[in-house]
Amino acid sequence: MMSKKNVIRIGTRDSQLATWQAKQVAAKLEELGYETELIFVKSEGDRDQTTPLTEMGGKGVFTKALDDAQLNDEIDIAVHSFKDLPTENPLPLKVAAILDRADPRDTLVTSKGTDFLDDPEYEATIATGSNRRRAQWLNRYPNHQVVNIRGNVNTRLEKVETKGWDAAIFAAAGLQRIDLGHHIDQYLDWMVSAAAQGAMAVMIREGDTEMEEIVSQLNHDETALCTTIERDFLHDMEAGCSAPVGAYAFIEDGHVHFKAVALTLDGSERYDFEEKKSVGEAGELGHAAAQALLSEGAIKVIDQIKSEL
Repeated sequence: MMSKKNVIRIGTRDSQLATWQAKQVAAKLEELGYETELIFVKSEGDRDQTTPLTEMGGKGVFTKALDDAQLNDEIDIAVHSFKDLPTENPLPLKVAAILDRADPRDTLVTSKGTDFLDDPEYEATIATGSNRRRAQWLNRYPNHQVVNIRGNVNTRLEKVETKGWDAAIFAAAGLQRIDLGHHIDQYLDWMVSAAAQGAMAVMIREGDTEMEEIVSQLNHDETALCTTIERDFLHDMEAGCSAPVGAYAFIEDGHVHFKAVALTLDGSERYDFEEKKSVGEAGELGHAAAQALLSEGAIKVIDQIKSEL
């Protein structure tokens, strides 16, 4: 079936990674018989690559320009890294499909190898723009220094080599998708990833039933369930993209396994939640985790973030 529209206009940022993601969606739609066109949109987060994201209002700075283009009918759909989307969206836009998730883990890219991790006395310098990664790293390596890093994937890889840092933290999916996985020196299996990390979301305008019918064919049910649980947790914690909280759900043997973490910014206090439920009963796991951690005292994590804004 062809769309009544001759061509589906796909909005994307123009970074290498964002373009790769949009092309994946285009390829899937073309397999279903639709014609597509990529429309490149520059975001504030792309234009300003020096100001820390937390000072720019979190990762919403990457999505606003695409939202505007969609509301102005310049594009029909927008492709996002799902972890970049705020959990509250007051706009008449909605996620119509969540694609099969890639590797959700965080990874370490080093300048001189990972031997320094075995030296408890060594005061390493680690780069990340994420409070979640910063807090978990300092919780594990309290004598290390964590510095801010911005820029697209290639820019950040270059900085690891030129800035004299020991390492920087990257999402596995971001490196693997654009054939840069060979830079990964270690997978950080102990680090709880960001809600929806590794998943792509396709946004449509509310009420656009034609686009919803088309795009919904790309939805991956298991990924949608797991990322919804993760984002429920993030929402209930009142924790935007800048908060030091992690959430990860996966399905195995008919059960959803879910773990969540909240930490103070310096990593000195940590609150953990871990539980599994059958797929049919797992829908409320994210809400339950937030309630549990907040009642244990994790509210101070959120208060700390709010006081710093």
